Amino acid sequence: MTISRIGFSLLLGAASLVLTAPAFARDTAAETAPAAEAGPMDAKLHALYEAETEWRHREFYLVNQDDRWVQGDRFASETAEAQAKRLAYWRDVLRQLDAIPLDQLSAEEQVNAAVFRQMIWEQVNSLEYKTYEAPFNSDTFFWGGLNPRTGFPNAARYQDYLGRMQDIPRYFDENIANMRAGLARGYTVPRVGIEGRDTTIEAYTVTGEDNPFYDAFRTMPDSIPPEEQAAMRKEALQIIETEVAPAYAALLRFMREDYMPHARTSIDAYSLPDGKRFYQDQIRLYTTLDLTPEQIHQIGLQEVARIDADMQATMKETGFTGTFPEFLKFMRSDPQFYAKTPRELLSYAAYVTKKMDGKLKESFNLLPRYRFTIRPVPDAIAPVYTSGRGGLESCLFNTYDLPSRPLYNLTALALHECIPGHSFQAAVALEAPDRPEFRKDIYFSGYGEGWGLYTEWLGTKLGMYETPYEEFGRQTFEMWRAVRLVIDTGIHSKGWSRQKAIDYLASHTALAQRDVETEVDRYISWPAQALAYKLGEMSIRKLRAQAEAELGTAFDQRPFHDAYLAMGAVPLRVMEAKMKEFIAGEKAKLAASGEGTE
Repeated sequence: MTISRIGFSLLLGAASLVLTAPAFARDTAAETAPAAEAGPMDAKLHALYEAETEWRHREFYLVNQDDRWVQGDRFASETAEAQAKRLAYWRDVLRQLDAIPLDQLSAEEQVNAAVFRQMIWEQVNSLEYKTYEAPFNSDTFFWGGLNPRTGFPNAARYQDYLGRMQDIPRYFDENIANMRAGLARGYTVPRVGIEGRDTTIEAYTVTGEDNPFYDAFRTMPDSIPPEEQAAMRKEALQIIETEVAPAYAALLRFMREDYMPHARTSIDAYSLPDGKRFYQDQIRLYTTLDLTPEQIHQIGLQEVARIDADMQATMKETGFTGTFPEFLKFMRSDPQFYAKTPRELLSYAAYVTKKMDGKLKESFNLLPRYRFTIRPVPDAIAPVYTSGRGGLESCLFNTYDLPSRPLYNLTALALHECIPGHSFQAAVALEAPDRPEFRKDIYFSGYGEGWGLYTEWLGTKLGMYETPYEEFGRQTFEMWRAVRLVIDTGIHSKGWSRQKAIDYLASHTALAQRDVETEVDRYISWPAQALAYKLGEMSIRKLRAQAEAELGTAFDQRPFHDAYLAMGAVPLRVMEAKMKEFIAGEKAKLAASGEGTE
């Protein structure tokens, strides 16, 4: 799983999207309107999104580093007044966007318009719901990730970091004020989604070199003179003592004394203010599809039944003679399936990724130059963190509580998070064909997480699963994503209890109990996000099946995958339209060459 948002508060908040019927229909039209030649409307749209991009960089204090936009020397304002100003600005952007006729845009700008509208809708309606009043969930926290995993390349970036460290008290105070406002109107993270998450703050309350904020200063580049390094280290320790540690300590007191005791005890989105509409809009945000909770629930039940049959067949392949529940117990408890040390788990993950490295040429023509590394999940967050997460710089694996990290899941996990999943996907996006700035780091969960799950299945085509147990692990992961469709909609629209959701997930997968509970709490506190994986994957596999049927023996998965990744993150409706164009283009090439499809 990977996440991207515009602006730091929106990154970490449970952002939502309100799509009115006319607006959503207009978005859909973006990939169906006849394309025009490049003309004045192209220029008008280009000017609009370029202006918004420049404004956003200023508003959120982003600076350019090696052609990537990163946080500068402070965090953006989180006050209610600042949020209101952003809302007014983005509403005006939408007004201007809606005044541009889609049928007068060229094909490429129609895609840009669809992506831009989806992106701006998200911001507008996140602010309309005031989701900044609950700026975290059980998985992602506004106080986390502020210290880097590695150092910085030059002195300027270290000075920016020192500036951000000094800014933490103000940043936290504004978030706390927003959370108090959320408490007053009953808009909070569910209490169950908070329990245990306060421990992620504790590591940052200490002073001295043991504070994780100091880690970036342990190894600094030789380009920085020794005396300057020493001065910055001294300044960092002072800021940790006077600003960082006290701010985290104050946040910890607020969480334990004020927020956690008064957070809502309900777990469903429907219980929130305007909750029914909120959940429907969350679905539209994360899936970029206009599906109802009931439709998704039924899709989930169908997928669960299909995958269950596959898992039963794989269990028989192992030679196990007991019942399915007995097999799940065996998979969760037998020592052969578990690493003895964190290094063993990380080493196996490295083996899987390197094995996949050698198979990339079978799946892709275009290979990115950028490389990621493998790291353990930081100790401060590991107890409440997911099993793994991939991004451009690194692919994380959780080595906390090894008896809950089965190795038979690791192949699917590494494919999804690392290669050819999220880390690979991010590198391709970095080196993608030139496109507007706003599209370079945008992320839509349906597109991105759908790809991640698709790569797990792709591993079956590449011989990545070496034993029936590893194949069962892959099927467990697929079932996990299908079960989400049932559980997420069950909790938020059908009144399911937390225990019912836990029991349902545990009875259908071989996930460890820790993962089962962590995942259910994630669905509770992050409505609809988990729906994107399976729905996105189903869309990609449907398109692949169409390509295989229409191209026959001429089908080559390499250009198919290249075409998918080259377009960058787009709403699923746009993706489907563009991939159908790709299939039609491949058919036209065959026809022109006189080759058949048999």
